[in-house]
Amino acid sequence: MNADELPRNLAEPRGLRLDLDGRLPLAELTAAVNRACDRAEESPAVLVVRLGTARPDERSWPGRAGIQEVNRWERAVRRIERLGSVSVAVVSGNCAGPALDLLLVADYRIATADLRLLLPVNDGQFWPGMALYRLTNQIGAARARQLVLWGHELTASAALETGLVDEANADVEAAVEAAVLLLGRNAGPELALRRQLLLEAHTGSYEDCLGAHLAACDRELRRVSAC
Repeated sequence: MNADELPRNLAEPRGLRLDLDGRLPLAELTAAVNRACDRAEESPAVLVVRLGTARPDERSWPGRAGIQEVNRWERAVRRIERLGSVSVAVVSGNCAGPALDLLLVADYRIATADLRLLLPVNDGQFWPGMALYRLTNQIGAARARQLVLWGHELTASAALETGLVDEANADVEAAVEAAVLLLGRNAGPELALRRQLLLEAHTGSYEDCLGAHLAACDRELRRVSAC
């Protein structure tokens, strides 16, 4: 089931659900993510992204595609990163290509014990998309360099150790339900603002970031005083 098949009543407890089949053409994947974002923007809650399992030989990404298609995909992934909704990624088996892109922008990441993170390659070369940028920001340049140059795969335990997943749980459904109930209370524009501050902290100097943080503090103080 894709995002356009979601019923108007929520498919997850207090949340929206997107099942993504990474074998679909790039344009269809982009459209599915955008539809999910449209729904999440209508009613911020929790967006549960269930990432399909790829075969070990399905590491090629994005295959034969034009740069405009790639750009539209990257913009769709960025929309999830800017949502007022909390995003929870559920991943099992072999995670590659588009699944890895979406995993890296999720707020909370749940994996099963059989997870294998497969870094994307295109015609034998590591794909230089924004997954590379996010990997470097999230696990550091040295670890990302090892993964990129040597093409390592990551098991669930290694992904947990590096912080690429937050939880490795055999009872995925219970983990999803707990995450939705706990994190759903944080949904809204304030979440998007705080997430943006976290993302910008990696690339900006203290002086550059100070103004944005003070503005966020002022906004929060005004909100509290109005209660």
